[in-house]
Amino acid sequence: MAAEESRSLLGHSASDSGARVRDTKLYLAAFAALLGPLSFGFALGCSSPVIAELGKIGDPDLRLDGDRASWFGSVVTLGAAVGGVLGGYLVDKIGRKLSLMLCSVPYVLGYIVIISAHNVWMLYFGRMLTGLASGVTSLVVPVYISEVSHPKVRGMLGSCVQLMVVTGILGAYVAGITLKWRWLAVLCSFPSCIMLLFMSFMPETPRFLLNRNKRAEAVAALCFLRGPHADHEWECQQVEASVQEEGLNLSEFKNPSIYRPLLIGVALMFFQQITGINAVMFYAETIFEEANFKDSRMASVVVSSIQVCFTAVAALIIDKTGRKVLLYISGLIMALSTALFGLYFKMALPNGNNSSNSDVWFTLNSASPGTESSISWLAVVSLGLFVAGLLNVLWHILALLCLLLPQRNFYSFLCS
Repeated sequence: MAAEESRSLLGHSASDSGARVRDTKLYLAAFAALLGPLSFGFALGCSSPVIAELGKIGDPDLRLDGDRASWFGSVVTLGAAVGGVLGGYLVDKIGRKLSLMLCSVPYVLGYIVIISAHNVWMLYFGRMLTGLASGVTSLVVPVYISEVSHPKVRGMLGSCVQLMVVTGILGAYVAGITLKWRWLAVLCSFPSCIMLLFMSFMPETPRFLLNRNKRAEAVAALCFLRGPHADHEWECQQVEASVQEEGLNLSEFKNPSIYRPLLIGVALMFFQQITGINAVMFYAETIFEEANFKDSRMASVVVSSIQVCFTAVAALIIDKTGRKVLLYISGLIMALSTALFGLYFKMALPNGNNSSNSDVWFTLNSASPGTESSISWLAVVSLGLFVAGLLNVLWHILALLCLLLPQRNFYSFLCS
């Protein structure tokens, strides 16, 4: 009976109204952390309108054309790679909360450098700093949310990470319609500043505190997150037990139940990345401009809106449908959409070398450069399908890893 009462107090069998009251501060802590992925999304999305604007600027030191635009878009990923490694070190050394607060600094510094830029190298450096912060954010935020949440809401809050990323991308696209590039950089710095402010009032995760033998502080954190009437001692015992059971040794990779799902998950994530989604997000406006789309900025907003909607849909259906079937469906959608987009370029853009059968393609290629084709809608539809299918793939890869590798903490192993 006592155990059942404890579980009830922790939110597993309590009334819905009581759970909502208890979880209010938990949602506040999750929201503060989710401002990190929102900043990440702004960092990813801002390159699209900035490249389009700076590609036409009169100042030769700031003009982004050819290789410069490519470097401006992609250098953020180099910073993110470094940030991922750095985040793995910081999250175990200084804690989840302080790591999130510290990553606000390179975000803000990066945008300050971009705002004050008078040459292309300052633009690169600013993007590198925001990428560094994005790498730390993408690693630390899921850890923080998973460790402050109880099982009843952990999946829902965890799914909000990707939702906030794509919301940030959409926000950057929408803001880029009206704001000049320097003001867009100012706007992009706001979420990270707010995150720094909010996180200063949030607790460290109980798991990290217990790992540092700070039991009193862990109980205080649970009191904040669960409310004063929850059985904090019981949950501390559960966390301590799980900490003792987790971990992975190299010798365990000899077990097929360990290395097979890991290889499958890594391979799926690798192929998901090389589909080119980052290129689409970084250069969406440029892609539509080269496709002779009349309103390239609005087309980018439409595609990003589809991305946000299907991220929310994927989060809702991921636990109610079969993973393998949906992976097949998503893969087919992506293959079809990229084929359609290639067909659009083949049909809409005049190029004498496009086909040896000039009679067949003559009427389709009749549009002149810089004019919108009558089938321009195909570009938006195909890219919209692409991001919709890709997001489903991403969600199911993560779900497969969670299902195939239960009771294992690969994060702790990789960062040790």
